[in-house]
Amino acid sequence: MNDSASPVAAPAKVKRSALYRTGKKLRPALNRYLAKNSLIGDLPVFDKHLFPWTAELEKSWPAIRAEVDQLLSKGTAIPALRDISPDHRRIAEGSTWKSYFLWGYGYQIEENCRRCPETAKALAVVPGLNSAFFSILTPGAHIPKHTGVTKRIMTCHLGLMTPTPNERCRIQVGSETVAWHDGECIVFDDTYPHEVWNDTDGTRVVLLIQFKRPLRLPGRLLGDLFLGAVRRSPFVQEARKNLAAWDDAQKLLDE
Repeated sequence: MNDSASPVAAPAKVKRSALYRTGKKLRPALNRYLAKNSLIGDLPVFDKHLFPWTAELEKSWPAIRAEVDQLLSKGTAIPALRDISPDHRRIAEGSTWKSYFLWGYGYQIEENCRRCPETAKALAVVPGLNSAFFSILTPGAHIPKHTGVTKRIMTCHLGLMTPTPNERCRIQVGSETVAWHDGECIVFDDTYPHEVWNDTDGTRVVLLIQFKRPLRLPGRLLGDLFLGAVRRSPFVQEARKNLAAWDDAQKLLDE
């Protein structure tokens, strides 16, 4: 162990631990309040037609898929999600779940958007965009049951590369199980317990989008305050640093 690092590391861990405990205590009450202020109800899985922009996104899927194919065929370095987001290390083992971020926690990853201009253009239709990345699951991958942080945020998956049989590549949200299909969106609330399986011999790729839930004004303000605190948290700031490091490394490879 490097003794010189210990005095710095210890306070950081204490700060994170205190922040985590405080946030964990507040979240249930806050999420109940946000659910009451939701303009679209409180369900695990939603009808995508409640979000008209999903139709525009689906029209763009061939162009988005082409950019994914190009990234994969070029052997572009795509990091494991656990190497980017420290908050995902418990559920993202090894390199079975990889991520190529275009937007992360409200911050644009400019270089990745430049490499994927059609995807970046398609994302412009999403109101309240918070995060967007290509979520890549290797054959046989399993993401154990987990829950998201806040009902201020909702999740949309656009199927880009969905292996068959479809029913063996699926997500369970609450009591509902849904399979992905190429060119189709799934919209759900990730504060419900959810679990993912890719029980096929193919790679699954979706465009994972997180966006702000439509809320009445009191809930909207409170939800935005909480979301702002999350963005400033050590967890998110570390993820930003990790994304920047990967971005810098990729720029060197492109030169």
